[in-house]
Amino acid sequence: MTPRKQITMQRRAKQAAKKHSAGRKNSGKQTSGAKARADSVGVTWGLIPPPPSKLQLVEIEKPIYGGAFLARLEGKAVFVPLTLPGEQAWVRITQSKSGYATAEAEEIVRAAPERVVPACPHFGACGGCHYQHTDYKSQLAFKQAILRETLERGGVAVPAEIAVISGEPWRYRNRIRLAFDAAGNLGYRGRRSHAVVPIRECPIAAPLLVEAAQAFAQVARSFAPLLRPTEIALFCNPSETALLATVFTASTSELCFDEVAQALHERIPSLTGAELVIDGDSGQQPRTIAQWGAVSLDYPAAGFDYRVDHGAFFQVNRWLVDALVEWVTAGYQGKLAWDLFAGVGLFARQLAARFDRVVAVESAPSAMAALEENLRGTAGVAIKAETLAFLRPSRMGERPGLIVVDPPRTGLGAETCALLAEIAAPAVAYVSCDPATLARDLRVLIASGYQIQSITLADLFPQTFHLETVVQLRRA
Repeated sequence: MTPRKQITMQRRAKQAAKKHSAGRKNSGKQTSGAKARADSVGVTWGLIPPPPSKLQLVEIEKPIYGGAFLARLEGKAVFVPLTLPGEQAWVRITQSKSGYATAEAEEIVRAAPERVVPACPHFGACGGCHYQHTDYKSQLAFKQAILRETLERGGVAVPAEIAVISGEPWRYRNRIRLAFDAAGNLGYRGRRSHAVVPIRECPIAAPLLVEAAQAFAQVARSFAPLLRPTEIALFCNPSETALLATVFTASTSELCFDEVAQALHERIPSLTGAELVIDGDSGQQPRTIAQWGAVSLDYPAAGFDYRVDHGAFFQVNRWLVDALVEWVTAGYQGKLAWDLFAGVGLFARQLAARFDRVVAVESAPSAMAALEENLRGTAGVAIKAETLAFLRPSRMGERPGLIVVDPPRTGLGAETCALLAEIAAPAVAYVSCDPATLARDLRVLIASGYQIQSITLADLFPQTFHLETVVQLRRA
C-alpha cells in the first residue's frame, strides 16, 4: 500500500466516521485505542461500503519469506505484502498460479495491534523495505518463525531456542546502490516493478550516504550530457568520515572524471575515493575506466582497521559487525582454520589471533588486495581461488580444526557439502543469508555426521525480510 493510498484511505475513514458519528466528539466518550491506531495508519474501520466484487476479503495468517504474508481463498495460498497477521483486508489478485496467488491489499478492514506508521515516506512504493509498518519486536518474531519453519520444512531439526543478535534498527546500512530515472533523479527500484522510485530520504541508511547521493544527482546534472550515469554505489565507514563512490555508466563519452569527483568532494568532504565503471553488457563484466582518490577505506571493526576496496563485499550493518564476528569466531582455537568465501578477511583476521595458521580463500578480484593486506603480519595466508577449486584437491595432509563458510545466497551446493563432509573438520561455522539454501546444505552436512550446536538469527537487515543466520556445527 503506497503512502498516497494510505493518506487517501485515512481521509475516507475520517470522513465516514464524521458522517456516521455526528456529535461523538462532544459526547465525552474516548475513541478506542484500536480504532485510533487504525486511523493513524489510514486503514478503514468498517465505515466504508464494501469494495467492488472483484476484491476479496481475506484473513492474514502469518509472514512468509520474501516479505509477503499468507492468506487463503478457498484453500489456495494468497501472498499479500504490507499486511500483518490477524488483519482482515480487501485484496486484489494480481497473479494467479495453479498453487498460489499474489495480491495487493486495497483496504485494511481490521488492523493488527502491532501496526505502526512507517518511518519512511517512500515505504510501499520503494522495494527496499518490507516491514516498516510494524514494530521491531514483531519483525524479529517474524524472522525467527520464518527461519524455524524454513529449516524444518527442509528436513532440519531445529533446537528449541534460536538466539538473536539485534541492534539499532535504523541508519544501519553502510552501503547503498541507487539508480537514475529518465529525469536524472536518484532512487531505488520499485516494489512492484523495476521502475526507479526517486527518494529524498532513507531512514535505514547512514545519513552520509543519502546526502552524498543527493549531492551526486546535482553534480551529474551539471556535467550532462557528457556524464550519463545509470547507477551509483556508496560505501562509508561506521563513523561516516570516509566514503567511496562507484559511478556506473553506459556511455564512453569524453569526460574528465577527476572534475566530476572533485565537484562531489567539494559538496561531500568525506569522499575519499571514486571510480567510473562501464556497465557490463552482452555478457561482459563491468570494467573501471577512471579513478579518483583512494581505492579503499579503513573500516574499524572488532578491534582492527580493515582495508575495504571499491566493490569488495563487507557486512552491511555498521552496528552489528563486531557482534557478528564475535559470534562466529568465539570459543575456537587450534592449529589450523579455513575461512572459505573470505571476502576481505573479516573472520580470517580474528581467527589468526586464535590459530597457529589460517587459510583464507576468496575468488573476487575486488577483495584480494585487501585480504592480503588485512592478513599481513599474521598467521593467515590468502589464496585466490574458487572454493570448489580449493576443496577438490586432496588436502588431507592436515585437517583444519575449524572451517568457516560464508557463501553467497546460492549457498554451498551439493559438491561443496560433499567435500566438506569428506574433510570432516571437527567444527564448521556456517554464515548464511538465505534460509532455504541453508536448509538444503545443512541436511547434507547433518547426514554426513555433523550435529547442530546452535542456531543464531543475526538481524543485519531490519525493516526488510532479509535475515542472516549463524549455525555452529560439530562432528558427532
